[in-house]
Amino acid sequence: MNHFELREGQLCCEAVPLARIAADVGTPVYVYSTATLERHYRVFGQALHAHPALGEPLIAYAVKANSNVSVLATLGRLGAGADTVSEGEIRRAMAAGIPPGRIVFSGVGKTAAEIAFAIDVGVAQINVESEPELRLIDAVAAGRGAKPTLCIRVNPDVGAGGHAKISTGRSASKFGVPMTQAPALYAWAAARPHLRMAGLACHIGSQITGLEPLEEAFGRMRGLALRLRAEGQVVERLDLGGGLGVPYFNQPDPPDPAAFAAMAARVVGGLAVELAFEPGRVIAANAGVLLASVIHVNARPGGVTFVVLDAAMNDLIRPAMYEAYHDIRPVAPRTGDAVACDVVGPVCESADVFTQARPLAPLHAGDLVAFMTAGAYGAVMSSEYNSRRLAPEVLVNGQDFAVVRGRPSYEDMLARETPAPWLAPAHLAAAT
Repeated sequence: MNHFELREGQLCCEAVPLARIAADVGTPVYVYSTATLERHYRVFGQALHAHPALGEPLIAYAVKANSNVSVLATLGRLGAGADTVSEGEIRRAMAAGIPPGRIVFSGVGKTAAEIAFAIDVGVAQINVESEPELRLIDAVAAGRGAKPTLCIRVNPDVGAGGHAKISTGRSASKFGVPMTQAPALYAWAAARPHLRMAGLACHIGSQITGLEPLEEAFGRMRGLALRLRAEGQVVERLDLGGGLGVPYFNQPDPPDPAAFAAMAARVVGGLAVELAFEPGRVIAANAGVLLASVIHVNARPGGVTFVVLDAAMNDLIRPAMYEAYHDIRPVAPRTGDAVACDVVGPVCESADVFTQARPLAPLHAGDLVAFMTAGAYGAVMSSEYNSRRLAPEVLVNGQDFAVVRGRPSYEDMLARETPAPWLAPAHLAAAT
């Protein structure tokens, strides 16, 4: 259930008509449902808690999926932690009220400054992605007289995900430490006076629609944990990542959280470890839509009908980058025969196409459409390409809504740039 439903012929988010948001805020605009965010988090948590063998796992929401501070605060109030991959994401999680003791710091390219920041604020754990990074963390920790808690992120050589660009678990991937190297690195780190080794981590991909690769990866993690213990190492944590997929309307339904939790309990239950999971898309995707307006409908000779929107690939890049499918729904559906349409944006790129030959109900200039399942990897991946203003973000709660990230003005965009001192202000003024 995603709380985007037709009410009296109008598509609404909870009790708020999307047309009202468009009238007040303009389009394009991202709209998120509080009720959906809360429901998805609770369903995921309840599925895990139904299995005592899993203990009390940390549910560290993957901030990269949707990093809006109000979204993070909504989940943080329910007890969510945060899986982060940059200092900026750590700061966002903390600004949303998520305590550092519930924040995991991952990512393959942590800088010394980011590592120092994570150590200073006291994140729950740093997931180590390589031997060079491990040595850098050791040096930073020693310099600060600190002893951060670490997990070795293992690459289990199990690939999964809805697209090659979001599959992260194969041996050729940049992520994690090869399983053959993990025991030696673990032993080295455990002997260092400024490092506290706690366990292992893995993450094999995003938009995973079957349990088999996850079960295989979890089994390899269990085997490695038991091997390390047999070698005298302490393994008290197992971070099993995220990646559980969501239905994008043209795909089979992925396993639900209950099936995922049952599998996890069967494979890693009883290890006497603190478990962590990092759901992102499965929490946020169906909690958001991108609302756009039709600029015009261009029916060309030969049967091609272009529906040109005010939203573009810079607002929602998933179709251009991943060939991703998003259901497109009219906010006020019209009657009439469906027409095969190419839905495109105004950006000066041939890749600025959301879909081709999609049968859609009749649309006219000024109509509103909603891209469904856009709450994850939508606004966070947007840009100002073609000097287009970022789409604002709106959070709905029952009958209320609030702009939680405003649309910048053109003056705001220009003010961020500092002119080179040898360029006369008059020349810049003439150019603008």
